[in-house]
Parts: sequence; structure tokens; C-alpha cells
Amino acid sequence: MDGIIDNLTNAINTWNSKLAEIWLLLTESPETFKGGDIWKIIVKVHEGLQAIGLALLVLFFVWGLIRTCTSWQDVKRPEQAFKLFLRFIIARTLVLYGMELMTKIFEIVQGIIQSITETVGLGVSNETVIPQEIIDAVNNTGFLESIPLWAVTLLGSIFITILSFVMILTVYGRFFKLYMYTAISPIPLAAAGESTQNTAFTFIKSYAGVCLEGAIIVLSCIIFSAFAASPPVVDSTASSVSMVWSYIGELIFNMLVLVGTIKMSDRIIKEMMGL
Repeated sequence: MDGIIDNLTNAINTWNSKLAEIWLLLTESPETFKGGDIWKIIVKVHEGLQAIGLALLVLFFVWGLIRTCTSWQDVKRPEQAFKLFLRFIIARTLVLYGMELMTKIFEIVQGIIQSITETVGLGVSNETVIPQEIIDAVNNTGFLESIPLWAVTLLGSIFITILSFVMILTVYGRFFKLYMYTAISPIPLAAAGESTQNTAFTFIKSYAGVCLEGAIIVLSCIIFSAFAASPPVVDSTASSVSMVWSYIGELIFNMLVLVGTIKMSDRIIKEMMGL
């Protein structure tokens, strides 16, 4: 009977390890992730695209000038000339110091995440464990009765393992989006001119939304930790198969809620804040 418990234990251990890895990812900066090697590449790409961004900035400036001013007399007006010059300076500053801006946005959101974890007094998630009643019931099961238990625990273990990897892949996807936004930022930020400003504003809001996804993921993990601290109720009067089936079913349901919330974190942020 040890094999039945081992299958379920290995799947739950995989889940616990991926959940703990999520906590580390959410509290780690992209600059220090994997020793900072990935960040160094992102910085090089960002610096290489700055020259293109500055060239596009001039192009967008000329395009905005043509669309805004109907004649040369409009450009000669002091207020109009100052407005165009100010927008050009702001756009150039965004292109040259876009990485610093995005880093500050990320640090602000990390402060929010840290505040959430400190408020509830959590630094790591509570681990999911198999109740002793389940272990005792499986150990007291005969050979014939153990056959359906093998099927139930095997299917449950496979499903839990799949959910574990779907969850961690979603969080890694959010982490890598931060890298991609930072690397390519000089291009959309160059569009901060008069007639193309929506492109730059949309980019900044979208990046802020990706950062805030971390707060939603943290809240989801905190809620699941409360579920893990109160495991599914086990009916000790039921048969061993019914006990295991009921426990795995409720456990997988709770895990599905967490994984679904994590995968919908981007949609939740867009609906809540319009980012």
C-alpha cells in the first residue's frame, strides 16, 4: 500500500515545491534572477534599441508637427513651439531613461506585494499534506480493494502534477514578460509625441498591469494557504476508496481555483484598473 501513498505524496510534494518557487519568483527582482545573467542581456538589447528609439522619436516628432500645425505660422507661435519642444524633451527623456522608469514602477509594485505578505504575516505558503486518516485507511485496505485506489490516486497524482506545472509556467511567463517589456521599451516610448502619445501611454499602463499581476498572484496564494491550513474534511466512516476519492476531488478543486486565478491575473488587473 505504500505505493499508493507514495504516488499521491510525490504529486503533492511537486505542488508544494512549485508553490514555494512562486513565492521566490514574486519576491525576486529581474536584475538578480539567475545571477543577473538574463538581465545583462536585456540591458544590452535595451541599449541597442535606444538608437532606433531616438531615430523614431525624430520621425514621430515630424509627423506630429505636420498633423498638429496647418501652416508655418502655427509653429512660429510661442505657445505652440514651446508645447512641441516640451513634448520632444519628455519623449527623449523617456527613451533615454525608460529603464529607470520601468525599474521604479516594478519597485513600487514589489513594495505593494511585500506589504501584503507582511500584513497577513506570511513569508512562505503553507504546505499541503495528506491527512493521517487517509494514510491509515489506505494501509488497512485489502488487495482487491486497493485496485480502485491505485486508479484513483494515479489519476489524481497526474492531475495535481499537471496543475503544478501549469501554475509555475504561468508565473514564469509573467516574469519573462517583464524582461521583454524592458528590452523593447525604447521603441514604444519613442511615440510619446503629440499625435502618437497613446502608444507610449498604453505601453506604460500595460507594463504596470504586468507588474500588478504579481499582487493578484500573491493574494491567490494567500487564499490557497488558508485552504491548505484547513484540509478537506475526511469522513472516517466511509470506505477507503470513497475517502480517498472525496479527498482528492476537493483537493484538486482547491488547486484548480488557485491555478485558474493565477492564469486570469492579467484579466483581473485589466477589469479592476483598466490597465
